[in-house]
Amino acid sequence: MELRRADSIREKLEQMVVVGDFADGERLDEVTLSEKFGVSRTPLREALQMLAASGLVELIPRRGAFVRHPGLVELVEMFEVMAGLEAMCGRLAARRISDADLADLKQTERACQAAVTAGDTDNYYFENERFHHLIYHASGNSFMAAEAERLHKRLQPFRRMQLRVRGRMAQSMDEHKRVVAALEAGNADQVAEALHEHVAIQGEKFNDLMAGYARPGARKAG
Repeated sequence: MELRRADSIREKLEQMVVVGDFADGERLDEVTLSEKFGVSRTPLREALQMLAASGLVELIPRRGAFVRHPGLVELVEMFEVMAGLEAMCGRLAARRISDADLADLKQTERACQAAVTAGDTDNYYFENERFHHLIYHASGNSFMAAEAERLHKRLQPFRRMQLRVRGRMAQSMDEHKRVVAALEAGNADQVAEALHEHVAIQGEKFNDLMAGYARPGARKAG
């Protein structure tokens, strides 16, 4: 129960940080936030630990938790590296993926489609994350898979947020289908290209979303 509460609080805080409700460097007061969310400080601290792992919060001993906004250039650079890592994982996976891994990937693809049909962005993101991690594993390169997973976690808040752009879930689903089809065909070039474009578009959609929040009155309208 505490873990589920922590995850829920983490998602709320994550969105607040990403859309700019907290200033860069602002201290997050545990008492105030506990009262705001109506929870004890235990799940709140768990949530802050999760945010620290994704880089949105810096935990300083004896001082507390402080918001850290990555700059636009830093975000662009991270998405560029992520796109390259995913492409490399996909290229190797096209040669090495097992029948069992491919079956798991197709099952996850179907779960993603069900989430699109239901309009459930949260469940889509959960299944989408599994989809990508399966490809990292299927690359057969444990070092590269670990690096991809580490950066994926760092970009998690921004990859989640871009799914809120109108029509993005359905577009993402089409991109997944391209990846699976290329993996089935064993076409390494097509898999790499499809994954690179998939992640690059995520960065673009996140920028679109932030531009929307930046317009006067946009946050109120939401």
